[in-house]
Amino acid sequence: MLELLIETEDEWNVAGRCNDNNGTLTHLFFSDSTNHQARAKAICAKCSVSTQCLEAALTRKELWGIWGGELIENGRIMVGKRGRGRPPKGPRPVVEINEVPIPPELIPA
Repeated sequence: MLELLIETEDEWNVAGRCNDNNGTLTHLFFSDSTNHQARAKAICAKCSVSTQCLEAALTRKELWGIWGGELIENGRIMVGKRGRGRPPKGPRPVVEINEVPIPPELIPA
């Protein structure tokens, strides 16, 4: 039964935009930096399996990170995360980063 669960999860996981089989984007998805989090969310925004990713993370009770385009902390979906230090007097703008496409010649065949 466990092998079936792993195989099923791998089917959608392989299709994820964050999966390059080298872990080069991992630092974006598990960072405290709001810029890194925005970049990770931009990657998830165009991913075809982001809903399955989020559902699987909530099922596994992931403690933190960006999963399916959502910030999870202590096993719950968070709207945003405040940086360290004293809170600002006024609300800060939401950080949005548009993803820059990879040139076709740099994509392995």
